[in-house]
Amino acid sequence: MIGNDIVDLALSRIESNWKRDRWIEKIFTSKEQRAIFSAKNPEVMVWCLWSGKEAAYKIYHRKTKKRVFMPKDFECTFGKQQHGLIFGKVKVDQFIYLTRTIVTNELIYTEAVTERGSFQKIENIDSINTFKDQFGIPHAKLSKNPVSKTHHGAFERCVQLDIYTQSRF
Repeated sequence: MIGNDIVDLALSRIESNWKRDRWIEKIFTSKEQRAIFSAKNPEVMVWCLWSGKEAAYKIYHRKTKKRVFMPKDFECTFGKQQHGLIFGKVKVDQFIYLTRTIVTNELIYTEAVTERGSFQKIENIDSINTFKDQFGIPHAKLSKNPVSKTHHGAFERCVQLDIYTQSRF
């Protein structure tokens, strides 16, 4: 399974005041808050954590069919950085989702998967070739493979795992 999320940093600076009173306490666990306030760039850390939670939520929703707002139940941790990517994990309930995040001056983009080997199977597809099922979950039109779509401001990404792996849809 796959999930993704993208944050347009220029737009987030206009639309989102992450410093507003009590917002961080409502969204992030105490461990995540410590990571934010100890980060060299707290703004980037906020959106890395947010993006990780959102990408993992897309897998969680696909798996459970639950549409809920419970950001503090999704706890992000980051591990190694390699080749410009930040690898991490998101835990929720009994599930653990693996993440990789890229940070540029313009955007933060995170992909989440259920198995480490799945990162090598991710491919971009055109979002026009997708449809949503009765749960609002996107799939590829031709293969019926699960896809994950994200857009924010000037950026959009639509991804799926290995097109030759048939879905159970």
